[in-house]
Amino acid sequence: MPDLLWDDVRNFFNPDLMGALPDVSVEGTSVEGWQAVFDLVRSSGWAWEFLEGGVAGPLPPAAEVLMRPADAETVDLRVWPVPGVLVIFRPMSAEEIDFDVDLRELQGQEGVDVLCRFLAAVGRRLGKPVVMTAEGDYGHPVLGFDPAAERVVLMADPRFS
Repeated sequence: MPDLLWDDVRNFFNPDLMGALPDVSVEGTSVEGWQAVFDLVRSSGWAWEFLEGGVAGPLPPAAEVLMRPADAETVDLRVWPVPGVLVIFRPMSAEEIDFDVDLRELQGQEGVDVLCRFLAAVGRRLGKPVVMTAEGDYGHPVLGFDPAAERVVLMADPRFS
């Protein structure tokens, strides 16, 4: 059975209500947490691409990425958990793992299931909650992976979004 049903969460997948790129994050992390995500990406079978200043290259150790000078080129870790669905990690701080998903790529029950599987994979690997908020609306999670429940759960009422 799916963690969430499309009919129950469609408002949380509406780009007009949530913004096209809602914010997804894991707080209270460390360099080791980022390394766990890098290892998950490498071992998962997902397609991925590491970009530094827009140039593709090998995925370095997390410590190397996070110790770069403040004025260094930006880095993105682009992950495709399934074809046509892009997740973009932006390693900027050891204390928080954050990434974007594009709601336009996650429509219908299949999109909900893809997002739930991805959030659960990251959350299980880290043993931490993974929460999604509307674009730019930090601090008001709408759904996320709950490690105690071992599944993705609602964190807000989708009828009022």
